[in-house]
Amino acid sequence: MSTQKPIAKDLQKFIDRYEPTKFKVMRSGIEIRGVSNIHQAIQTAKDVIEKLKLNLNIAHSADMVSYGGFEVNLR
Repeated sequence: MSTQKPIAKDLQKFIDRYEPTKFKVMRSGIEIRGVSNIHQAIQTAKDVIEKLKLNLNIAHSADMVSYGGFEVNLR
């Protein structure tokens, strides 16, 4: 029996399309980690969200740069 909550449909669509190599599921979204070109990765994520018309947004802080990460959250 799985104790994990199912991922929201918009998040699952994003994961299927973006195909992150490393991500962590959080309560309100996912955290993508290990990105070498953070600016390009964030722009690509924004493009996927816009193209698929997903109800998601990107969160990023200076602390996340240290591990090459950003968050994709439900709106």
